[in-house]
Amino acid sequence: MNGYTLGALAGLILAFFGLAFGIGGFLIALLLGAIGAIVGGVVSGRLNLRAAVDAAQGRSRG
Repeated sequence: MNGYTLGALAGLILAFFGLAFGIGGFLIALLLGAIGAIVGGVVSGRLNLRAAVDAAQGRSRG
């Protein structure tokens, strides 16, 4: 699956939650999706949380 397909699928799922459960369901689905993406990135090694926090604080690692 490429990025366009995953993005479209995520949009459809969020639209479903928005229609079925209102704005509260949409926001909870969005929050849980973001948390799942972060956890998946850390587990797969594609996301380095230490480097991300350092960059957010204006520090560079190197």
